[in-house]
Amino acid sequence: MNAPAAVDHELVEAATQVAATRCRGDNHTVAAAARARDGRIVTAVNAYHFTGGPCAELVVIGAAAAQGAYELESIVAVGDRGRGVIPPCGRCRQVLLDYFPEITVVVGHGEQVRGVRIVELLPETYVWADHQLDTD
Repeated sequence: MNAPAAVDHELVEAATQVAATRCRGDNHTVAAAARARDGRIVTAVNAYHFTGGPCAELVVIGAAAAQGAYELESIVAVGDRGRGVIPPCGRCRQVLLDYFPEITVVVGHGEQVRGVRIVELLPETYVWADHQLDTD
């Protein structure tokens, strides 16, 4: 197993602040924060819908791209109502791996949060690009 990555506490605080101040009702219950390679922090909230609305991690990827931040180094999701850090679901793990194979994800609870590389959260990974037919 690889050595743990550093925890970006500023990122956790940013997501915690957004979860506390911007999550409302049943439609927005999780906030995410991501750090771009240039140091910027981008935040977003999930858009829950019974048809499968996007998780906060996916919304933050789009928000980052809209701001010209295409290379994310770390990400965290935090639940509203003081639920703390929430690990990414399987779909988000796959998307994070495909978009940012070197990204660090903050996971854990309370004082036990830690940073892990996305490949550690998705062992024996399926890398979409590796399975595409060569069209040349």
